[in-house]
Amino acid sequence: MNMRILAADIGGTNTKIGICDEQGNMGQFKEYATESHKGGRHVVSRLLDQLAEYDYDYDAIAISTAGQVNAEEGSIVYANENIPNYTGTKLREMIEGRFHKPVKVENDVNAAALGEAAFGAARSFGDFLCLTFGTGIGGAIIINRQIYRGANGVAAEFGHIFTRPLAGMSGGAGRPHYESHASTTALIRKAREADPECVDGKVFFDKISKGNVGLQHILHDWTAEVSLGLASLIHVFNPSAIIVGGGVMEQESLVRLVAEGTKAMVMPSFADVSIVKASLGNKAGLLGAASLFLR
Repeated sequence: MNMRILAADIGGTNTKIGICDEQGNMGQFKEYATESHKGGRHVVSRLLDQLAEYDYDYDAIAISTAGQVNAEEGSIVYANENIPNYTGTKLREMIEGRFHKPVKVENDVNAAALGEAAFGAARSFGDFLCLTFGTGIGGAIIINRQIYRGANGVAAEFGHIFTRPLAGMSGGAGRPHYESHASTTALIRKAREADPECVDGKVFFDKISKGNVGLQHILHDWTAEVSLGLASLIHVFNPSAIIVGGGVMEQESLVRLVAEGTKAMVMPSFADVSIVKASLGNKAGLLGAASLFLR
């Protein structure tokens, strides 16, 4: 019998829902605005109502969500201001109470990594890291095709490793954290300082494609920041691969630049690591959450 999982992926901006089978086929897909600014209670209430519209036959419910997750309890350990008052939400308990189906809950980047392992770019790798570059930098550690969670279940906060000295650092742009200098937010912040029209990645890369030399220098410096963090992680974990995702990493040419820069920084004995673009796009979290039941 082919198991069918109703999966949802709760993001700060949009929430996605679909029904996934054991082969990774996605059906009944839909997407709606999370309205995260209205807070955790609203986000969950809206999710429950949206899930209730699926009266198709399915066996279990799997949730990928922003925030730090206690996967054993299915609860939110910590969520930042992107979803106010979401911390402490007992998500699994609330969903099971409504639908009386088995429920599993996973952090969104962990879920994306599991999706890539089961159905995407990481199918041939046993040990790999996954990083997503967006508003911040999310991370996941996969060892022997299992998530490494750490002592408190919240390992892989790669965005908060230090890539700059602490001395003299203060304020948002001056923080020594990796994501303060290598996230997409950091890239666009620098681009807007040089050209106020660069309000997002699309405008930025359009201008670069037309030969804007100043913005090309900014991109070069940013890829060096990305590579610096990746090189540090490679020396710690010695992974077979690093899967990079997030909208900005959809460009193969940018992933090649990052890979070249990273390999120039690592010791020769670490240089055979593969740096690969994530392949599942915005379905990775759904598929990875579903794989929690399928593996």
